[in-house]
Amino acid sequence: MAMTMNGEIQLAASREAVWTKLNDAAVLKVCIPGCEELERIDDQGFRAVAKMKVGPVSARFKGRVTLTDLDPPSSYDIVGEGEGGVAGFAKGSARVNLLERDDGTLLTYQVDAQIGGKLAQLGQRLVNGAAKKLADEFFANFARAL
Repeated sequence: MAMTMNGEIQLAASREAVWTKLNDAAVLKVCIPGCEELERIDDQGFRAVAKMKVGPVSARFKGRVTLTDLDPPSSYDIVGEGEGGVAGFAKGSARVNLLERDDGTLLTYQVDAQIGGKLAQLGQRLVNGAAKKLADEFFANFARAL
């Protein structure tokens, strides 16, 4: 099942400060809902373990996230994939842009993702709702971390 999502959030910090925090594994770990481990493995990638629950399906996803097309402190692409055992898999990419605006930074994102396995059997509406909730929770946590 394929899905797309986009959004934006106004952050009360400079673009450089937002960029630094978006590349800090310790900050991201506390911001990502269900994140149990997040470790930088090289200049452009992280290894992650996160426990997620979508409807009746709960799983621990293990995966890798790679940052590409870096244009500090303006934008980058995030490409990732994770395996959740019998629950299925998730893979996708996101384009993140940072724009100086109103004494702070406007962060915009566009996500394209695919899921398979039991997760895909839950239905588009339930999965999209859960994905939006996770994104909202991440950005609320990230705004607090700034």
